[in-house]
Amino acid sequence: MSHRLRARPRRARKAATAALLVSVLATGGALLHFAWRSGDAGPPALTVRHRAGVTAAETTVAKPWLEVINTSRETVELKDVTLRYYYTPDGDSAYRSNCVQTSLGCSNITWTTGPAAGPDTGHYLQIGFTAAAGSLAPGKSSEGIGLQLYRVDRKKLNQVDDYSFTAENTTYTPSKLVTAHLRGAVVWGEGPDSGGPASVPPPEPAVAAPPAGILFDDFDYTGPGDPALSANGWEARNDEGGPGIKGTWSRSGISFPAGEKDEGQALRLRAGTDGTPQGTRQAEFRRTEPTVFTGTLAARVYFSDKPRSGSDGDHVTQSFFTISPDHTSSKYSELDYEYLPNGGWGRLGPLLDTTSWHDSENNDRVTSSHAVKLGGWHTLMITAVDGSTTYSVDDRVLFTSGSGHFPRERMSVNFSAWFIDLPFKGPRSWDMRVDWLYYQADRAVSAKDVQKAVAGLTADGTHYVNTLPRS
Repeated sequence: MSHRLRARPRRARKAATAALLVSVLATGGALLHFAWRSGDAGPPALTVRHRAGVTAAETTVAKPWLEVINTSRETVELKDVTLRYYYTPDGDSAYRSNCVQTSLGCSNITWTTGPAAGPDTGHYLQIGFTAAAGSLAPGKSSEGIGLQLYRVDRKKLNQVDDYSFTAENTTYTPSKLVTAHLRGAVVWGEGPDSGGPASVPPPEPAVAAPPAGILFDDFDYTGPGDPALSANGWEARNDEGGPGIKGTWSRSGISFPAGEKDEGQALRLRAGTDGTPQGTRQAEFRRTEPTVFTGTLAARVYFSDKPRSGSDGDHVTQSFFTISPDHTSSKYSELDYEYLPNGGWGRLGPLLDTTSWHDSENNDRVTSSHAVKLGGWHTLMITAVDGSTTYSVDDRVLFTSGSGHFPRERMSVNFSAWFIDLPFKGPRSWDMRVDWLYYQADRAVSAKDVQKAVAGLTADGTHYVNTLPRS
């Protein structure tokens, strides 16, 4: 039975509201803000409108679009507002969400999922706003906030029993099946099986505005075709060119399964081959524009020492690097991590190469090779400040290059898994994963402070931030 059918009838809600008002007056006006809740005593402080971006009952990605309107007589700070869209999980898979589009900027939207209070009430997708989202004057709207909700295992979900889903809402329509909370009090709508004001959640602390000059992403995406990827400045490579086996780059190797310790999601790059160029697929995930210059760049990366399937022995490269968009640029810059579990170019593995480039045309670079076995999760950092570039893994410095190979222009950020050559026939595949990326422009940040910043962002429900100045 749908949760919608278990909600209390309107007459019962009116009676509960009247009883609450009597109780409020008897206690000298305490909890008076709850009088806004049903809308019967006057206009609500906020109104939420819903549009179903996908109306089909079964879908791999639900697309609830929400809009919040200030229908009060006072200015409302968005940091004091939270919205809850209620759904019923299918199966045991974790659910995740992301922001696709909003005029407020997805960096200023927070989102989390969790179980609703009470028995048989399903789960909710909670949307919040950072302090940088600003405010709504009376009568003003947030405009549409495009969201996605999906299973991490990528199986289809069924929206029919989702309390807040209304297939008929093909245009923005007021929906009391989505709740709005102002400083912790419900001011619009009613959740599933609501028992009245006692079910109102406690106020939550407002999320501070993201600091200036950072890029952060914990890779909550549905797949290589997710529109949020391009909106957030990413793409899965699907073109010709090197390195490795030419003409074999394919977006099919990019996915976003459960992340480290199955918490959240991770970017996965899968390179596979049958030992022939025609049967080879390499994977790269990259920024579409030059993004980083000087400062601190960090990523939580999983390197593989063994193939996911098939025979071992490939000269496979798992890379994290920054690079100028034009290889012939007079200010060419490139900073590389390359992990070779089985070695390559005539060298035995495992090896980790750290390289700073000055000129790709003339092979002007400095490299330090490290004979280390790195299968598993590691935090990789590149710190480029004051004319020197330092490479460190798990807070251990491995290599520092000087001013002659210091970045001279903005670079894109790239992750890739590719084959140097094809030494034997037979099917096999290799995986590399990335849990998160963090960049702080123009200054050095310690590994401890990077970890603290990442933990704070994810705890706040902030999954993507870009406060870098526009170039």
